[in-house]
Amino acid sequence: MCRVLQVSRSGYYESLKRPPSPHRIENDRLRPLVRAAFVKGRKNYGTRQIKGELEKQAIYLSRRRIGRLMQENGLYVQTRRKFKATTDSKHHKPIAPNLLERHFTADAPNTVYVGDITYIPTREGWLYLAVVIDLFSRAVVGWAMGSRITAGLVSAALTMAIGTRIPGRGLIFHSDRGSQYASEHYRKLLDQHGFRASMSRKGNCWDNAVAESFFHTLKIELVHHYDYATRGAARASIFEYIEVFYNRQRSHSTIGYQAPLVFEAIKNNSETLCPENC
Repeated sequence: MCRVLQVSRSGYYESLKRPPSPHRIENDRLRPLVRAAFVKGRKNYGTRQIKGELEKQAIYLSRRRIGRLMQENGLYVQTRRKFKATTDSKHHKPIAPNLLERHFTADAPNTVYVGDITYIPTREGWLYLAVVIDLFSRAVVGWAMGSRITAGLVSAALTMAIGTRIPGRGLIFHSDRGSQYASEHYRKLLDQHGFRASMSRKGNCWDNAVAESFFHTLKIELVHHYDYATRGAARASIFEYIEVFYNRQRSHSTIGYQAPLVFEAIKNNSETLCPENC
């Protein structure tokens, strides 16, 4: 049953002449800014990340207010799905100790890397993706894709990181216990460059949470919204996501809502201006 509001004709027309409240004016100003931050995040930024983006512009809002503005704008974060592990830890190859113990931070770039493998569905079959992530900035510093999940795949990802970043000896590389990371081929690559191997405990995905988190983000923000006809199409899409968006544009809460390579540039500039304790 409809309820009729008891408003006089004169009162109604008087309300039309009344100027909007300061709160409404402010909301009208903020809506396009919230939408711009949401679009920048490719429709995946929630209230926490939008708050971080707005604070870069010296705009300070509560997450509750941002949520209301998002709802008024019809802005909703894309849905999430679960995904499964790919590496096989049931083997008799050598296992390295867990050197990280879930301490997922680094004081400098190129001192601690983590790596993992995931799968991308295409109509041609699986496309496997191996990544190397620098814990200092969460940047994806190496990656490789292929139709087979092999030791060569993870070696190619690490080789890319070595070629572009030139890390020094003593770097810790952490992974799960997958046979690819425990292979003789991969262990020789680590030894050749003086890197220290670290591995998660058996069946414990939280020991490699940073890599797992990246794959989760990749899946919900990109992969689950596409039906790739070919592995080539998936490769191009993932390359663009990692190199154009994730490393250079996507804000990350762990590093002050900066993009990984932006964070590194800021830190590098501050150290250049003040090389010692100022």
